[in-house]
Amino acid sequence: MTNNLERRLWEHEQPNTNRFTTKYKCYYLIYWEHFQYVEAAIAREKVGQGRKKSNSFLNVIRN
Repeated sequence: MTNNLERRLWEHEQPNTNRFTTKYKCYYLIYWEHFQYVEAAIAREKVGQGRKKSNSFLNVIRN
């Protein structure tokens, strides 16, 4: 979650600044949503947690 998408994308592009990005080589933004309230964004992030990770992304997009 971020309040500055442009900065967050830049951070992902920088080598060795993000261990997750470096480890999994995920450099492309596939999906994003805008929320007015932080609480709503956090609730949406938790929708996919607890499910198999391979299906979580698809389930979030379908909803």
